[in-house]
Amino acid sequence: MSATAKAASAVSAAGAATARVVLLTGPSGSGKTRLAGRSGLPVLRLDDFYKEGDDPTLPRLGTAVDWDSPGSWDADAALRAISDLCHHGTATTPRYDIARSARTGHEHLDLAGSPLFIAEGIFAADIAARCAALGLLADAICLRERPTTTFRRRLLRDIRESRKPLPVLLRRGWRLLRAEPALVARHRALGAHPCTHEEAASRITRLRTTAAPAPRADA
Repeated sequence: MSATAKAASAVSAAGAATARVVLLTGPSGSGKTRLAGRSGLPVLRLDDFYKEGDDPTLPRLGTAVDWDSPGSWDADAALRAISDLCHHGTATTPRYDIARSARTGHEHLDLAGSPLFIAEGIFAADIAARCAALGLLADAICLRERPTTTFRRRLLRDIRESRKPLPVLLRRGWRLLRAEPALVARHRALGAHPCTHEEAASRITRLRTTAAPAPRADA
């Protein structure tokens, strides 16, 4: 049985969803975390679903791990967490340390009755079709900025957070700068709508005003 079929079976057993997800993607440094934090909605951090650094299935660029490949990310685990949130309002999620390339614990996310939440990360569009097929998707958004803007934001953030050694950050930054137009086009093809921060914020606001409150568990 495929991963999507297994998820569909679990969804059927769980009953109707009481919340839906806004998938927020975009190039690294495009401002996903900042926009999600300002939305006023609960946020699921999809970057916490990276694989461990010693996982033998990690894709590689030469001898180095390609952390910008969807293969470096556990899409099935992310989808299960989204399904749990949509159907039960809670989920246990990993806590990931990017500098150590390792999971360091777990966190509990509770929607507190919100009928809408954001799942943000650079691979969010990769599960857009699966979320839509399961009836969990409210919207899929891809933030786009000038590639030079995302390059600057990304580099400053990664240096500030000591994510990787500086030579690694610079090599990755130049590679992503050149690849950014193709990356946005890929996200569009996967079902995410490319837009500016202002348009994305407006789309989320419209969804918030039209979303019905989730039924209470004791109702």
